[in-house]
Amino acid sequence: MRSLKMSAPGEDTFPCEDGEAEDMEGSGSDEDEMDEEREDGAGETKVYVPGMQPLQPGEELEMDRSAYHMYHECQTGAPCLSFDVLRDGEGDGREQFPLSMLLCAGTQADAALSNRLIVMRMHNLYGTQKAKEGEAGSDEESGDDGDEEEEDKKPQMELAMMPHYGGINRVRVTQRGEQSLAAVWSDKGQVEIFDLRPQLEAVHSSAAMAAFIKRQKEATPLFSFSGHMSEGFAIDWSPKVPGRLISGDCKKNIHVWEPREDGSSWQIDQRPFSSHTKSVEDLQWSPTEATVFASCSVDQSVRVWDTRAPPNSMLSANEAHSSDVNVISWNRSEPFLLSGGDDGHLKVWDLRQFQSGKPVATFKQHSAPITSVEWHPSDSSVYAASGADDVVSQWDLSVESCDVGARAEGVKDLPPQLLFLHQGQTEVKEIHWHPQIPGALVSTALSGFNVFRTISV
Repeated sequence: MRSLKMSAPGEDTFPCEDGEAEDMEGSGSDEDEMDEEREDGAGETKVYVPGMQPLQPGEELEMDRSAYHMYHECQTGAPCLSFDVLRDGEGDGREQFPLSMLLCAGTQADAALSNRLIVMRMHNLYGTQKAKEGEAGSDEESGDDGDEEEEDKKPQMELAMMPHYGGINRVRVTQRGEQSLAAVWSDKGQVEIFDLRPQLEAVHSSAAMAAFIKRQKEATPLFSFSGHMSEGFAIDWSPKVPGRLISGDCKKNIHVWEPREDGSSWQIDQRPFSSHTKSVEDLQWSPTEATVFASCSVDQSVRVWDTRAPPNSMLSANEAHSSDVNVISWNRSEPFLLSGGDDGHLKVWDLRQFQSGKPVATFKQHSAPITSVEWHPSDSSVYAASGADDVVSQWDLSVESCDVGARAEGVKDLPPQLLFLHQGQTEVKEIHWHPQIPGALVSTALSGFNVFRTISV
């Protein structure tokens, strides 16, 4: 049985400047731990559940590091509404510490000229550590050795930041041959494609970083499209056809992009898919069918399309949620779609029964609109979600009520599929599992990034 843990990480973070290798706040330092369960005067066991009971005056949450295999946090200056994980050459299924990862993110700064398209390299990421018994009584020499060891285990981060005029609404990355490409939806109403190779070289080499900073200028896109009638947020690269892209805007239109052979331009169908009646909020290609994609909208519907058909949706759940449908995720190995809406509901849709308009599962744990959802890259029953209630949740659909057994007071009424509730960030905007590091989850928020792996996944 997987246990349910609740945690509230600390909020101290370290901002990083362009090109500098900075320390990230991480799990290497020893901190006091708080038991998840505590006993009151009557001997009752109580567990804090976010959103279900307020903190009393004088009470505050402390992080329970025993609930994490890894936890780090960092800042990039202006907040990032969106990011994506860049696959690297370090191999798949890696769990040996220290770990490293590459991310691409875009900022939403106060001024249009202050925005950046960022490639981040995080490395020297160690797991959480508990204070060793008797550490306080160690001699001075042991203390010095311990300090050196802690210094060696400090996480590091390099940033390669390209100036970008306009706030970046969403970023998605892909690999096409030798190219690492980022598709960027910005608030200036354009979708742009950037080649990230100069930034990737910079975060791996101090000499390349120095040259990158020296010639730094506003980011020049490899390709851009101004055919949308307004700005948007919905965008996704095809996992089946390298370079194929789809984008949707706040005026309900969806365009499909086909890559040309030259590798630097795209043919965009000027006749949009436009069955939605309001803003398209999210898009996702099918992981198995090259011409099929899904969309969700402010019009409360979730739709499935086939680019070979006329510009009408192939399947539709017209009242999927009671308000705006914000995000969707397509399961990589099962015929399931996951959706999250302004109503705070998480819904699982079986595509074999999609026309019925009824989800096969509905969960309401978040107390505010859902901001991001994603299925686990290799475990088809596990997914994560984030909400405007500042909570990231992890779920496992394979868990049944009989698997849970006795639960502590305060959690016995929670869905048995709920594994973990992560807190500590302000206004969580987007989450992604790392496809090469099992169980590693990354989240971005107004307060910065969290990189963590819980004991539950």
